Amino acid sequence: QVQLVESGGGMVQAGDSLRLSCAASRRTFLNDAMGWFRQAPGKEREFVAGIRWSRSTTRYADSVKGRFTVSKDNAKNTVYLQMTSLKPEDTAVYYCAASRAIATAEHEYAYWGPGTQVTVSS
Repeated sequence: QVQLVESGGGMVQAGDSLRLSCAASRRTFLNDAMGWFRQAPGKEREFVAGIRWSRSTTRYADSVKGRFTVSKDNAKNTVYLQMTSLKPEDTAVYYCAASRAIATAEHEYAYWGPGTQVTVSS
């Protein structure tokens, strides 16, 4: 089992920045990849970004490329999502999830955090 806990959400204005954190209870080959997803009200959960613990591989959704940066601290078992130039449409509950490899489909992820709310006002 892997426990994930997100933090760092909040309410900001358009154009502001926010950094989310996701602490993992441990790292194994079963969770070599960490993904960030988000779910806005009335919408399906969507992939935002992903990173691997063992490599520098990252992946982003087109909607956040150039604005969001995913990073990691292996010593702390923590991944981060630095969000800049935030827009009202970025408002959502943000989840981190763990998988064997970076994937955009949520069913590929076996472990999920409870989520953290990000609200961007115009």
